[in-house]
Amino acid sequence: MSTYRILRHRDIPNIASLDVYRAEGGFEAFHKAVAGMQPSDVLNEVKASGLRGRGGAGFPAGLKWSFIPNNLWPHYVVANADESEPGTFKDREIMESNPFQFLEGLMLASYAVQAHDAYIYLRGEFWQIAKSLDGKIAELEAAGLLGDKIYGTEYSLRLHTHLGAGAYICGEETALLESIEGNRGQPRLRPPFPAVYGLFGKPTVINNVETLANVPGIIANGTAWFREQGTEKSPGVKVFSLSGCVNKPGNYELPLGTTFRELIFNYGGGLPEGRSIKAIMPAGASSSLITADDRALDTPMDYESVAALGSALGSASVIVLDDSVNVAWMVSKTVEFFKHESCGKCTPCREGTYWMSHIADRIVKGDSRKEDIDLLNYVARQMQGKCLCALGEFSTMAVVTGIEQFREDFEKLQRS
Repeated sequence: MSTYRILRHRDIPNIASLDVYRAEGGFEAFHKAVAGMQPSDVLNEVKASGLRGRGGAGFPAGLKWSFIPNNLWPHYVVANADESEPGTFKDREIMESNPFQFLEGLMLASYAVQAHDAYIYLRGEFWQIAKSLDGKIAELEAAGLLGDKIYGTEYSLRLHTHLGAGAYICGEETALLESIEGNRGQPRLRPPFPAVYGLFGKPTVINNVETLANVPGIIANGTAWFREQGTEKSPGVKVFSLSGCVNKPGNYELPLGTTFRELIFNYGGGLPEGRSIKAIMPAGASSSLITADDRALDTPMDYESVAALGSALGSASVIVLDDSVNVAWMVSKTVEFFKHESCGKCTPCREGTYWMSHIADRIVKGDSRKEDIDLLNYVARQMQGKCLCALGEFSTMAVVTGIEQFREDFEKLQRS
């Protein structure tokens, strides 16, 4: 019996093989659903569990499914396996080492909204994972778990993998849909939202890999089991991707509500060379910086508590900065990334990321003017609330909070 709920491969050898996964109870939830539950029962069970999206926004998964209208057909489900956020590497481990649990979750989501085709959108660098998943899907078809009239019912389902071309923007769900359709990967204007006008113009559910990997356990074991861990508003476990200035970076599956201090010092082994912790980026490069004082370190890592610190848990890609890191240097790296990854469709993001990168680079090189710190802050704040999608907003987070909390790091780089 695994002590893990998501990263079960860590104590069940060879769970990536279909025989082992089935021997450990795999696809019992899918059989239970298709052979004995109404689609609405599956949807309501996930809604009652309180499962929140593990990809960034933390939106309740069951509620998201319930937005799919039943007077527009066909329906689609898309698994967002783009995972391009710097500091995030949890979905890759799930797909490589516990793939059938993810696929079963995707199949359950498809049954819940009566989709007969589901897509797995993978970032372009994941071509080896795509090839592996194609093999797993073929195994499921050969075993009669996918295809026509599954378990002798009228329900049919097929899964498809789709590789992107390595663009960060395609992690944004509407850009992802455009990419699957063969168009340039750029966000759509919303509304309409994907639940009504999604893939090929039809109602579509889009969920992250980790989100879907939680679904089989919920259907097999029930809502009370799922809520045994986590908090009232953020139930269940979460895979935290820990990186940066820590001794033991990696993925850690822990209950939501675990504190930053526990993750970084108990599991991550603390900081190298006995250095002091300076700041935390809780959601990868997209984060608002958190000054790592005692209040922050003892804050539970759940969606509400991290928001109360003025940041967001996001995909829980926790990057640790120690006292050797100059925040202005870190900011220059993040804005360079966002400048490169901006799709250029909207002017505030296209121009704003360029100028933020230009000014931040000038500061780091010691070529800045006295007023450049305020100019950088001004450009970032002028972008906020004006961009077509979240990328532009994300690009400003480290800039604004970095200057606000660590202005002296910027000032010490300026020429006198």
